[in-house]
Amino acid sequence: MAILVTGGLGYIGSHTVVELLNNNFEVVIVDDLSNSEKFILKNIEEITGKKPAFYPFDLKRKELLTQVFDAYSIEGCINFAAYKAVGESQEKPIDYYENNLFSLINILQEFKTRGLSNFIFSSSCTVYGQADEMPIDENTPLKMPESVYGKTKQMGEEILIDFAKAYHRKISLLRYFNPIGAHPSSKLGELPIGVPNNLVPYVMQTAAGIREKLSVWGDDYPTVDGTAVRDYIYVVDLAKAHVAALKRLINDESEDSKIDIYNLGTGKGSSVLEVVKAFETANNVEVPYKICDRREGDITVAYANANKAEKELNWKAETSLEEALRTTWDWQKYLNSRNN
Repeated sequence: MAILVTGGLGYIGSHTVVELLNNNFEVVIVDDLSNSEKFILKNIEEITGKKPAFYPFDLKRKELLTQVFDAYSIEGCINFAAYKAVGESQEKPIDYYENNLFSLINILQEFKTRGLSNFIFSSSCTVYGQADEMPIDENTPLKMPESVYGKTKQMGEEILIDFAKAYHRKISLLRYFNPIGAHPSSKLGELPIGVPNNLVPYVMQTAAGIREKLSVWGDDYPTVDGTAVRDYIYVVDLAKAHVAALKRLINDESEDSKIDIYNLGTGKGSSVLEVVKAFETANNVEVPYKICDRREGDITVAYANANKAEKELNWKAETSLEEALRTTWDWQKYLNSRNN
């Protein structure tokens, strides 16, 4: 029995593949390499001693996806395949709707045809929009997201809920807060294409001299220091939650629909400037920055109540902000060594 991991060479996907292999799952990766690189596959093998199957194609190519399902006895899927930059999504909305939703629907068509279940969706706290109260739990009302990216995640959830109810399938919606950090081996981490859209890769590249200054988008928010507040979760902790959620679905023997929804975060918010200072302290480096206007699509504050995941999955974020930021810098040094 194999687990299909779409976007499995991407940032969160690659870390999750490692955890799946460490838990003796067979893994089949489909990734079009639009936001990842081939060397990550070799590094996964070096870390785990196991080589996952890999198919480099776009999930919108239905005929190739069908061939993968024909070739393997798929027991479940973890779907990471999506464009993910908030700012870019505002500039390229149709590209985001097409890529993020068509790929999901194509996978679900295969699941429907073959009677498959155990589907985990890589969702996001952006589905809550700007929540009225903190922390955000799974019962917090969903609002219209501020970004097109967030809208694709909310639509993806609705598609999956309808799918589970109509065909009596089991799914898990994992709403991440802000993943950061890199694998402790320093062989896996975030690989932004071009100028980073997420804070920590931008901080990392600024400290490394790749970027002249970090752009801080707004210092006039009603927060502790005027900069936006997020819940930053270590990527390996996040990857382990996927394995726990998958095992819960597989071990559920009921024939009824099952829709699990979990927030995955630390329960603590940190401002942009707090993250910058923590990075400087953890790694003994300087991160020059400049204050810019607010960025369209950004919200003021978001941090999680992850008690449900702790109770039902026996999972909890365990890694400190500083430790996660140390692994980020080690990853940058690894990338530097590859380029020299």
